Amino acid sequence: MTVDQLIGKIYNRLSKADIADTQGKLAVQFNLTGKVTGVFYIEILNGVLSVMPYEYIDHDAIVSGTITNIEKVFSGKLIPQVAVAEGKIKIEGNFDKVMVLAELLKE
Repeated sequence: MTVDQLIGKIYNRLSKADIADTQGKLAVQFNLTGKVTGVFYIEILNGVLSVMPYEYIDHDAIVSGTITNIEKVFSGKLIPQVAVAEGKIKIEGNFDKVMVLAELLKE
């Protein structure tokens, strides 16, 4: 899987979630580590979703992990809290904002 394929998959997944009630700004940058490296961000700004292959300077949090583990989290095969506890992903910054994003994945 490439970074662009992952971004498309994440966008498709989140575009089905009910984000209309997500007010304010939620911006999480993802740093991909391992064999496939890259960066992308997910932003929800007043209920509007953006998933872009760039760094986000004013992010709320950064999530780092391999493309495989990030994909597993977004596909529901790996629970975000378990991934953090097992060291499969790392979170820097506002943990609560990342958990808001995790809740949207359950929808």
